[in-house]
Formats: sequence, structure tokens, C-alpha cells
Amino acid sequence: MLTSRAAILAVVVCVIALSLAYPLREFILQRSQIAELRDQQARMEESVGELQAREDELVRDEYVEREARTRLHYQYPGETAYIVIRPDDEEAGPGEAEPDTPWFTTLWDSVEEADDPSPDFGP
Repeated sequence: MLTSRAAILAVVVCVIALSLAYPLREFILQRSQIAELRDQQARMEESVGELQAREDELVRDEYVEREARTRLHYQYPGETAYIVIRPDDEEAGPGEAEPDTPWFTTLWDSVEEADDPSPDFGP
């Protein structure tokens, strides 16, 4: 069926194929890593551009003044600032009601509850 030369040739071909498989796999893996790094670099460059634009805005005095007036409600001496509160804002909804206990009491109660689990979960 198979001659000894054909068998040796088949073994040599298999050895060559196996010796090339690992470097080829590494090559493909490195190419995918390079593509991911290029995508990451593009995202970083876009982020740097956005941050530079934000820095340019923050350098301008008009922008800083506008932000201080709108966000922090600053005004010049002699000016009167009015804050309009709509009736909808005065009424707290069911999820926005003030809690009866301070936050640290609620936290401590949850720690104690976690330390002593209820018997409903056990046999």
C-alpha cells in the first residue's frame, strides 16, 4: 500500500505542518491585538480632542462667568438673583420623600441584619 518513501514523506509533511501551526497561530493573535490597540488609540485620540476642546472652553472668561452664574448662582455686587421654584418641584413624589432615619442608622441596621440572618432561609 504505502511505500517507505511515501510514509517518510507523510511524516515530514506532518512535522512541517505542526511546526508552522504555532507560529501561524501567534501571528494571527498578534494581528488581532494590533487591531484592538489601533481601535483603542483612535478612541484615546478622540478623547484627547474632546478634553482639549473642553480646556479651550474653560480658558475663556465668558464661559466661566456663564457657568458660575447658571450652576452656582453667582452674581455681581448690586445684582439680585431670583430662583424660580415651580410647584411641581415642591411636592415630593412617593420615591423622593425624606427618610425618617439618617443614612448611617439605615447602614448600621443593614450590617446588623446581615450579621444575623433570619431563620426563613435555613432549614
